[in-house]
Amino acid sequence: MQTVVLDTNALLMPFEVRINLDLALKELLGEVRCVVPGPLIGELKHLDHKYSKAALGLARKYEIVQTALSGDDAVIETAVSTGGYILTNDKDLRAKARKQRIPLIYLRSGNHLIVETIR
Repeated sequence: MQTVVLDTNALLMPFEVRINLDLALKELLGEVRCVVPGPLIGELKHLDHKYSKAALGLARKYEIVQTALSGDDAVIETAVSTGGYILTNDKDLRAKARKQRIPLIYLRSGNHLIVETIR
């Protein structure tokens, strides 16, 4: 079973663009294990965004993985340690993941997820 690491941006996606992450990921990869780096819970608690509370509730539905790092570094560390994909639309995080050859999933055309293959 593949692991998908969700970042803050991914947790906000279902509320911003009305996409069902579980269903979209299942269509893309089959059964997956979604995880959220622990520091992102604190990030969501302090985020000034109209959907931050809903995203926090969604994050708690998934497995929380503890890490000493924060932000993008926590997401990358979790993806490396689990051998998983990163789901994000954050351009900076995507660039960092590409440098480390971590497979990515992101929103294309505002309505569907795609997998970026590693070259």
